[in-house]
Amino acid sequence: MHEYVVNLHMHTPYSDGTRSHTEIAQTAIRAGVDVVIITDHNVWVNGPENYYHEDGKGVLLLVGEEIHNQARDPQKSHLLVFGARCELAHLGHNPQLLLDGVREAGGLAFIAHPVDPPSETFGETDLSWDDWDVHGFTGLELWNAMSEFKSLLTSKLAAVYYAFNPTAIAHAPFAAALQKWDELLNQGRRVVAIGGSDAHALRGSLGPFKRTLFPYEFHFKAINTHIQTSEPLSGDLETDRRLVLEAFKKGRVFIGYDLPAPTRGFNFRAQGLNSKVTMGEEISSKNGVTLQIRLPQRAEFRLLKNGEVIKSWNDRDGAAHITTETGVYRVEAYIEFRGKRRGWIFSNPIFVK
Repeated sequence: MHEYVVNLHMHTPYSDGTRSHTEIAQTAIRAGVDVVIITDHNVWVNGPENYYHEDGKGVLLLVGEEIHNQARDPQKSHLLVFGARCELAHLGHNPQLLLDGVREAGGLAFIAHPVDPPSETFGETDLSWDDWDVHGFTGLELWNAMSEFKSLLTSKLAAVYYAFNPTAIAHAPFAAALQKWDELLNQGRRVVAIGGSDAHALRGSLGPFKRTLFPYEFHFKAINTHIQTSEPLSGDLETDRRLVLEAFKKGRVFIGYDLPAPTRGFNFRAQGLNSKVTMGEEISSKNGVTLQIRLPQRAEFRLLKNGEVIKSWNDRDGAAHITTETGVYRVEAYIEFRGKRRGWIFSNPIFVK
């Protein structure tokens, strides 16, 4: 498998962002990101999807869309669409109709910020997903950077503090989002978890204080989704788009908070009698399975089965666990940063059958 760093859920001036596709691509190249996925609100921008290069380095920029019902108040239930390559915002009034349309277009659908609490201080409403009776979505955005920022805006003083100290914001996905993900997995549904920036780089002011909130440069160093492709990216747009979307569809991805320490190199695999699988894949429990965890550096991590912690390790960079029990197994890793324990890595599951 070949690992690449993807930063997704970004906005441009086509909706409510502040930088162009080209500017975002150039910033991503300087940050060392491999793939960027732009998802403007209710508009699919045809044209900018391509490889961009600067000083001998490159980034693959893909264009999706974030769709919701614009007539609804509040405007809940946003959906991230990747790979459809056509405009689908006209289906936004009906989440199930929209999901059906994404499938027919050959795209992938991820529930955006499934938990998105309000900020009463600034009149920001709750934009959580609440249409859970739908079916056909690929996964959900387990960790959304902007939703977490929004949840901390409990006062104007807090807003000023976090605007000037963005490295203090990220702690982990919301507990309610993790709980919902585990609930869906325990129902036997294959739901892929991703992490998103929800980047706008909005310019904020409060009295004499002026600041760009969460600049794109910062996002690229923070919450990323790392993918594992079956082949190395070649530089060909069509081929590499297919490889990236295939990794997302199959769940060969993990969420990495790369600011405290790089998460590149993490691996979660399972070895059976006659097979070896990675995240998003299924393996038989017959004759036992060895679950193998490898971290880029020593940290605290734990193995969960069906949403419950079954084993924990501290100050280790790897471990193995043998099981004969069926279940949904996933890994969480935590790291100390700025004096607090923070989420570092969240894997997608391996399904032991």
